[in-house]
Amino acid sequence: MALMRCDFHSESLGVSTSMTVILPQRTSSQIGLTGNAAAGDPPVLYLLHGLSDDDTIWLRRTSIERYVAPLGLAVVMPQVGRSFYTDEEHGNRYWTFLGTELPRVCHEFFRLSTRREDTFVAGLSMGGYGAVKWALRDPGRFAAAASLSGALDVANRRDHPTAPLDPGVWHTVFGERTVPGTDDDLVALLDKAAGGDLPALYVACGTEDFLYEDNLTFVAAARERDVPLTVDFSPGTHDWAYWDAKIQDVLAWLPLRTAG
Repeated sequence: MALMRCDFHSESLGVSTSMTVILPQRTSSQIGLTGNAAAGDPPVLYLLHGLSDDDTIWLRRTSIERYVAPLGLAVVMPQVGRSFYTDEEHGNRYWTFLGTELPRVCHEFFRLSTRREDTFVAGLSMGGYGAVKWALRDPGRFAAAASLSGALDVANRRDHPTAPLDPGVWHTVFGERTVPGTDDDLVALLDKAAGGDLPALYVACGTEDFLYEDNLTFVAAARERDVPLTVDFSPGTHDWAYWDAKIQDVLAWLPLRTAG
């Protein structure tokens, strides 16, 4: 595998930013690891971080590089701060960066497949929200999308009785505008997307996680609208032991073409 930290200028953000990228490499002489790569441009997984993290966190807290080595899968991990992958009301245009600029820049910098069937997105917590939002707002881009412990009911987090979103974060991202019913509300996006050609969806959350209620709400809403999805609710909390295990399940679930 090739691992790089890429620092570059974002036109959407008007500032330099960064992403961590894993690129597949065919190898046979590494001790304890065999790398694989597709004959053509490799498939790509956009892997999104959570509220307290950055683009390096998946690499630092899991063995994602080792997990993807035999799959021939490129992984792009962007930096988005505490933005909820949203064009912030009092900040910067992170949704525009994610949904429009990032894929273009990645394809300019790296040799990656542009085919829908080779393009995937996943994330944890805030990144789980971002992954599902991106998949529902731009379903023609992705073959599959996965959320791990996702904040899937953000529209109701401002005034949640036990675990509200930090008021400062809410003010920066959403300001005073109403979120329910907008394109930042995943249930509202389900209404728009139901019946269309959606990516495969995967939702996992630990039953002891403080966001379990959000996941139950989203899954129930998806099932009411006949939106198919794979659901994995099992014991676990909001921690890296859970996410390190579940990202392996996600990788096994992805409809990857065989590298060779």
